[in-house]
Amino acid sequence: MTFLPTLKQLQYLTALHIHGHFGHAADACFVTQSTLSSGLRELESLLGVQLVERNRRVVRFTPLGERVVAKAYDVLREADVLTGLTKDADRPLAGDVRLGVIPTIAPYLLPKVLPGLRSAYPDLKLYLREEISATACESLARGTLDAVLLALPWDCGAIETMPLFDDPFFLVFHPADRIDPPPTVAPNSIDDTHLLLLEDGHCLKDQALAACGRPELRADPGARGTSLVTLVQMVAGRLGQTLIPKLALDAGVIEGSGLIARPLTGGAARTVALVWRRGSPRSAEFRLLGNALAQVVDTVVAPAMVPPQMP
Repeated sequence: MTFLPTLKQLQYLTALHIHGHFGHAADACFVTQSTLSSGLRELESLLGVQLVERNRRVVRFTPLGERVVAKAYDVLREADVLTGLTKDADRPLAGDVRLGVIPTIAPYLLPKVLPGLRSAYPDLKLYLREEISATACESLARGTLDAVLLALPWDCGAIETMPLFDDPFFLVFHPADRIDPPPTVAPNSIDDTHLLLLEDGHCLKDQALAACGRPELRADPGARGTSLVTLVQMVAGRLGQTLIPKLALDAGVIEGSGLIARPLTGGAARTVALVWRRGSPRSAEFRLLGNALAQVVDTVVAPAMVPPQMP
């Protein structure tokens, strides 16, 4: 009789691969560290191979362990598909949805849309995870996320995409740095020697430059922000100017700073979209989620997305 690995053992293995730490992996699986360690040793015993090198400082997968964990992601993803075929089939948007949201969207959009979403679909259980685009897309491909709310353009692999709304970019600067500023700013007038952008890994940086038609612009490498709030503080300190999406402006990211925001000519914008794995059996459900988000955006977010006061 052949004994096969259990899904629980594969979940322990992939959690350790994701977190690189036994304690953190155990927390993610809602078990004790000893339970997770015991489950992994049982898996290694079952397979007759060592998958993980253990020491006090680091967790390192063996070469064969890397191959096994890659297959484990596939098995868990297919098990999730199998469950999704029947789970809550008669109740749309009921049950669990693991949704990734990028940092330049999450704090500015979610507080506005979640109350309406909960009201419309009380049986929906959203498990939110804030991740940068590359990490979120990797989690989506592995099956640890069901869908991702991100900004386009961004290559997220084999996905289905539902655009929700366009989010224009504004140039934000200190009033002392531009005497008598015009009502709009042409992208070709932006001085890249004083341009502050997010650090590498944040999609907003490349999207802003591409949307402005200035992909050749390069921000000051010695002054990059880790968040939009940090960028605003840097501009307030007269370290330069930056590009901020309207969604963040309408949420008050520059409120009280004394900074000025000007729209860019030419319609420079990013597109906020909901994406999920191509061929997912829950595609219809995710489109329903996208429609629900879009309706809330139209009624709650869009009316608030008016140009901020321009001194």
